[in-house]
Amino acid sequence: MKRIFLFLATNLAIVLILSIAARLLGIDQWLTANGGNLGGLLVFAALFGFGGSLISLALSKWMAKRAMGVRVIEQPGSAAERWLLETVGAQARAAGIGMPEVGIFESPTPNAFATGMRRDQALVAVSTGLLRSMRKEEVEAVLGHEISHVANGDMVTLALIQGVVNTFVIFLARVIGGIDRAVFKNERGRGPTYFITVLVTEMILGILASIIVMWFSRQREFRADRGGAQLAGTPSMIAALERLKAAQNEPLPATQLAAFGISGHVGAGLKRLFMTHPPLDERIAALRATLGS
Repeated sequence: MKRIFLFLATNLAIVLILSIAARLLGIDQWLTANGGNLGGLLVFAALFGFGGSLISLALSKWMAKRAMGVRVIEQPGSAAERWLLETVGAQARAAGIGMPEVGIFESPTPNAFATGMRRDQALVAVSTGLLRSMRKEEVEAVLGHEISHVANGDMVTLALIQGVVNTFVIFLARVIGGIDRAVFKNERGRGPTYFITVLVTEMILGILASIIVMWFSRQREFRADRGGAQLAGTPSMIAALERLKAAQNEPLPATQLAAFGISGHVGAGLKRLFMTHPPLDERIAALRATLGS
């Protein structure tokens, strides 16, 4: 539950900050004074909605390195680090992308993630717990999963999806907030409840929008699993997921990285709607189905 709260709080905070900024800059007042022009409102919503998600994407590598304490391997200091660089390099060439930065972060939990704004300048990082607890072929499968995220452009795709839903959240909240002008008019055409109505509506719509983003994230995990299976072999990919299941893996502590880790939180009922990853059992079953086809 804490995981869901953190994710929703982060996304809602972005939308609410944009809303407050719009009010402070006088944009809301200008839109209202000009009759609530829907075309102008949509342009404003798109600029703010996509702006936030694209800025977050552009800063993703920088934020990831600092949030997770990633040590980028410039020169391998051991045979394990040399193998890690060579494996990522071979998979990147096979996937048709540029060589990503490769890093290691301290965590007893087996996990990994990929991030970055461009396919040819990404970052792939693995935890010390993953390197200690998995066999080489399983680590190779995890790396293949992350390389597939990069090759599929998942970071950019989810940022664009987030931008679209943010746009509609901002747009619809102000359309709904327009009832303030009709019901609580004052001499300037704006009622005192407009701002509160917009904020409350954005919070509600933001939660609903997160369900859409999380659904797309779960679908792309299945696709990354298939990519990892192609790069490292389906048995190795299944073995890696089985190992994660046995370890009762915890999600990445940095909220913005959760969607691109190898594993995420587990939920049931309504919690499932906000999961970044499908349950490991479903992912394993999907891969086993490809073996029988």
